[in-house]
Amino acid sequence: MSTHVAKFQIGQVVRHRMFPFRGVIFDVDPQFANTAEWYESIPEEVRPRKDQPFYHLFAENERTHYVAYVSEQNLLPDDSDTPLTHPDILDWFNLTGGGIYQLKKGVAN
Repeated sequence: MSTHVAKFQIGQVVRHRMFPFRGVIFDVDPQFANTAEWYESIPEEVRPRKDQPFYHLFAENERTHYVAYVSEQNLLPDDSDTPLTHPDILDWFNLTGGGIYQLKKGVAN
């Protein structure tokens, strides 16, 4: 059993290390918990380890909004202070100071 401690928290804004998107974390898996097909669709040379936290994000780039599943090794904190515009964020979070989104009461993640 893995004993990894998540580096990022629910409500934190992060950006991808290699790809131009950012988002807010709405759930965390202590280790990989997606399908084998999803995992194997990632090119082997950039495929992340499974034994690390994986984060569910309300993600966005310049063109679209979507939900992303990203390994911890591929995330960095986003300190840009640029508001996110993903339409699902307001259903789940309240924006607090310092760019942190606070999970609304009664929302299960």
